[in-house]
Amino acid sequence: MRWQNILPVAISVGVIILVAVLEKQNRLVAAVTTTMPLTAPLALWIVYASANGDRAAMTDFSRGMLFGVVPTLGFLVVVWLAARAGYKLLPILGLGYGAWVVGLIILIGLKRLIEL
Repeated sequence: MRWQNILPVAISVGVIILVAVLEKQNRLVAAVTTTMPLTAPLALWIVYASANGDRAAMTDFSRGMLFGVVPTLGFLVVVWLAARAGYKLLPILGLGYGAWVVGLIILIGLKRLIEL
């Protein structure tokens, strides 16, 4: 394996450990760290390296990432609402992923409809 493949995984593990440590000190900082754009740049790096910097590949991938934010926002809103309602972790995650799937299906349908 090349370091381009290993480093993004190592950084991701480091961030997870950082969040676990920060959560004990300051939950807001831990939450903000969790939502920082970390996986997006790592994914872009992997795509850039595997496509040898091809502009079309980067454009297509980054557009897909942009569209992917919409269902993820739905996931987070539903998770927040379910947590506020007092649900336990598994139902919170189930509802959140359900919202994410519904958002993704709607997004794919809209994308096909307007041919983005």
